[in-house]
Amino acid sequence: MKPYLIALAAGLLVGGVYGLLGVKSPAPPVIALVGLLGILLGEQVLPVVRRVLAGEPVAASVADICAAPVLGRLPGDRSADAARKDVA
Repeated sequence: MKPYLIALAAGLLVGGVYGLLGVKSPAPPVIALVGLLGILLGEQVLPVVRRVLAGEPVAASVADICAAPVLGRLPGDRSADAARKDVA
């Protein structure tokens, strides 16, 4: 979580400098970022719908299926490392 907060703080600092200089940011407009979020969330709908149609519990499926692809693996998450050691 710390790298995300550092990235946010750096972005705010750079945005403040851009504001002081009166220049436009090279970042995409907010509407484009909302569209990207929609794409990420839209990719996750089909697996959840499949689980609903199969009669499997949805609450667990949303957390299992959607969290990693949408949010990515958070720094310090050792679950993938532990899973690899269990297989070996």
